Amino acid sequence: MRGDFNAKVDVLIVGGSLGGCAAAMACAALGVKTLLAVEPDQWIGGQLTAQAVPPDEHRWIEMQGCTRRYRQLRAAIREFYRRYYPLTEAARAEPYLNPGGGWVSALCCEPRVAKTVLESMLMFPQMRGDLTVERLILHELDVDSDFVRGALFYYPDHPASLYVEAKYILDATDTGALLPMGKVEYVTGAESHWETGEPHAKPEPQPANMQAFTWCFAMGYDPEGDYVGSKPSGYDFWKAFRPPFWHAPFLSWIDVNPVTLEPRRLSLFGEDGAPAMFHYRQIIDPSLYPPEIAPYAVTVVNWPQNDYFLGNLYPPAGEESEDPPRYHPPDPNAVPSAYGFTNREIPSASISHESAAYELSECLLHWLQTEAPRPDGGAGYPGLHLRPDITGTDGNNCYRMAQQVYVRESRRIKARFTVREQHVSAACRPGETLAERFTDSVGVGHYRIDLHPSTGGDNYIDIATLPFQIPLGALIPVRVRNLLPACKNIGTTHITNGCYRLHPVEWNIGESAGLLAAFCVVQGREPHQVYETPALVDEYQKLLRSQGIQLTWDL
Repeated sequence: MRGDFNAKVDVLIVGGSLGGCAAAMACAALGVKTLLAVEPDQWIGGQLTAQAVPPDEHRWIEMQGCTRRYRQLRAAIREFYRRYYPLTEAARAEPYLNPGGGWVSALCCEPRVAKTVLESMLMFPQMRGDLTVERLILHELDVDSDFVRGALFYYPDHPASLYVEAKYILDATDTGALLPMGKVEYVTGAESHWETGEPHAKPEPQPANMQAFTWCFAMGYDPEGDYVGSKPSGYDFWKAFRPPFWHAPFLSWIDVNPVTLEPRRLSLFGEDGAPAMFHYRQIIDPSLYPPEIAPYAVTVVNWPQNDYFLGNLYPPAGEESEDPPRYHPPDPNAVPSAYGFTNREIPSASISHESAAYELSECLLHWLQTEAPRPDGGAGYPGLHLRPDITGTDGNNCYRMAQQVYVRESRRIKARFTVREQHVSAACRPGETLAERFTDSVGVGHYRIDLHPSTGGDNYIDIATLPFQIPLGALIPVRVRNLLPACKNIGTTHITNGCYRLHPVEWNIGESAGLLAAFCVVQGREPHQVYETPALVDEYQKLLRSQGIQLTWDL
């Protein structure tokens, strides 16, 4: 396989996700020649930036439980605000500054600020020549038995192709898009109890049963404004839509408590003590600025009411199309039914469901502007409006929300070791303070097993976990020798994906995968050899520690 142009690198990273950025920094730190191939016209940073999701983190994040580079990212975001934003002196002096004031995280920030910081962190290795960042469209992988020799890309602005030969290839896409292209054994959806023994697994495998995905958007509020537009296509459907496990119409202030599954009342601004959804993922906090220049508040809408679970982003394992994945803009004119689109032929279900998720978010915004009950007895908040400048979509005629849909569940490699519910669940480990100890740990993390409603009709699964480790075995495919996962595509199950998918864990996965690839380049070894050789595991873990990767919890 050859292209119009050809290149040769040590490590090829495909995907500009948060894990992809971390992997690129890690590879470059060891001086191996690295190419990061990112999506055209989309910000690097994945769920933190292009998908517009403020970081979901654990309660120890300021002290431990993440890598040194992730901590540098967080510190640099705070310093960016202190240096360039006209904060009050009190806000500037706050050591744990939360720029947005949202309560989902101690660091709710604008996606474009996080993107700017990530780009800054990647500048030195590019200047030094260790790293190249290219905007490319992946077309095909060059597969030879259990080895992937390289990848063929197209440039976004002209028809020429680029073939990249690489010793190691990292899949840093949010959906594990390289796995079917590279003929890597993988799974999707829900495993069965007889396969995993997990208490919450299904009686039989359900490969098409995946978590909801969400098209997030930045939303501002001008109390004196009126931004109501025309009723979106499909609004009547979504207004009447009521999932069988919901307690009210989907577009309402009643949803499901993820833990108890009982009805839960929500509100926009905390009226009558109900959870304030506007403050949930707020990313601009007017109270941090002098009153005379204070901006209006802005939040990111990633709520239960715009979780989309009527279909999947990609086909389940075993049903992949032979056509390579390509980017398609969403179709805002399509009208959904309970099973997809009815008003036009759309060639791929993944495109139709992606478009439907976008339309659902449009309809949620319109409902909030026009019909959402207010405490004063009225309806609607017409001052709510999109902020596409915040998400970098203000110049795009296709859509004005986030640049990418927020992906919770990826294709996952069949790995040498698979993390199961029994390893991390607090209920499965009574009396323990930590999850299963792994001697081959490549990092740590913590988050609840948090599964949103699924395309198989399941309600929330929300389970307490213990602080856990990331085992090396979960990064090693069962067969393919030189393709590694670097995002949400490691060896977890449908259940444990719910706690290994969040920002600091994805970053740790990407960074450790990048260091593994670089370690193998330098040592002349392969990942399977490292995993199978205790002395090499020890040497690799020494490298991880020297690079600031925390391998065990200090609790």
